[in-house]
Amino acid sequence: MTNLCRKIVHVNIRWKIFDKVSIFREFFRFIWERILICSTGRKPVRKYRRLSRRAATPSMEESEEYYGENDPLTATCSGYDSDSDLVTLKISILGDCHIGKTSFVIKYVGDEEEKRCLHMNGLNLMDKTLVVRGARIAFRIWDVGGDHSSLDQIPIACKDAVAILFMFDLTSRSTLNNVIGWYSEARKWNQTAIPILIGTKFDDFVQLPPDIQWSVVTQARAYAKAMKATLFFSSATHNINVNKIFKFIMAKLFNLPWTVQRNLTIGEPIIDF
Repeated sequence: MTNLCRKIVHVNIRWKIFDKVSIFREFFRFIWERILICSTGRKPVRKYRRLSRRAATPSMEESEEYYGENDPLTATCSGYDSDSDLVTLKISILGDCHIGKTSFVIKYVGDEEEKRCLHMNGLNLMDKTLVVRGARIAFRIWDVGGDHSSLDQIPIACKDAVAILFMFDLTSRSTLNNVIGWYSEARKWNQTAIPILIGTKFDDFVQLPPDIQWSVVTQARAYAKAMKATLFFSSATHNINVNKIFKFIMAKLFNLPWTVQRNLTIGEPIIDF
């Protein structure tokens, strides 16, 4: 019995050491990327390419349920892989505090990856690795805090991002009004990233009176048009349009034959483009 207890303690110690090594490895990778970005002579090379259109058999399909919808595009595997075949795509998330940005990312990457995320001052980094048509893709998600002390992180978070998600709380009009400011700051550092406007907390939003819903939808669609962005209403709590947003990004980047359906019905999760 004593020997068994000792073995269990040794295993627990090994796992703790492994977790700490993973965190430090990701930290140094973050620092190295920052050095490359800040350097005038060197820039990180985007490694993504057009994927084959041939059929593939994924090991596991992601599905998203809302009124029975099921639109699998990708297969998932564990993150934090550093193989040379891995294609890394940087995605930035901007928006005010307390609108559900972090909950949105955790819903997508999963609880286990959230435990391994890298927390910096005003910045969270999370990874998710996918297998798409035989290619291994890693989304590196940069979640910028929404307070004024986090504004200094916008340049490093947005530079070289392939997509920028601008988020607001559907139940808070002020967070929607502030989206334009976040957009203006982001475009100072990145003119080419795919812009996506995301309204969070849809499950709370549908409890509001119809006239208020209509007003928010109208304003959000106008902002999305001005930003030339695709508009999604989402809910991390009920996993509404969370996976679909990242599938949309993947399809846009690699010209995959997958299209999202437009939905402008009040009382349903809006998708507009």
